[in-house]
Amino acid sequence: MYMAFFSSAITTLKTLVVAIGAGLGVWGVVNLLEGYGNDNPGANAHVP
Repeated sequence: MYMAFFSSAITTLKTLVVAIGAGLGVWGVVNLLEGYGNDNPGANAHVP
C-alpha cells in the first residue's frame, strides 16, 4: 500500500522536476536570444 503511494509520488516529482527544468531551459534560451537584441549593442559586436 505504502510502496504504491511512494512510487506514484516519486514519478510525479520526477515529472515536475523535468517540466520545471525544461521550462527554465526554454526561458533561459529565449532570454539569451533577446539579449542579442538592442538592449546591449556591445554583446553582438563580434557577430558579422
